[in-house]
Amino acid sequence: MSSTVEKTRKKTGGRVAGVPNKSTALAREAIARFVDGNSHKLQEWLDDIAMNEKLGPKVAFDCFMQVAEYHVPKLARVEQVGDETKPVVHIYKWKDD
Repeated sequence: MSSTVEKTRKKTGGRVAGVPNKSTALAREAIARFVDGNSHKLQEWLDDIAMNEKLGPKVAFDCFMQVAEYHVPKLARVEQVGDETKPVVHIYKWKDD
């Protein structure tokens, strides 16, 4: 089937856009249950890692940061480029109905 035919064909079923597939939803649910059931153990695990001679506090901190990424999203970096001697101009446009 050519790609032009696929682009013009109307979608006739399947899941709604933005809804995760069943496997993804089940995996996220399982991870959430595991985290909820073991969150009280997290401090103990981090302490054990920090006290380990071969691992140490840096590895414990790295583990904590990896866990924190699931609760505090990373911020996207935004760069503004242009002539630094001129002011930055922002243009906003609204689409007329």
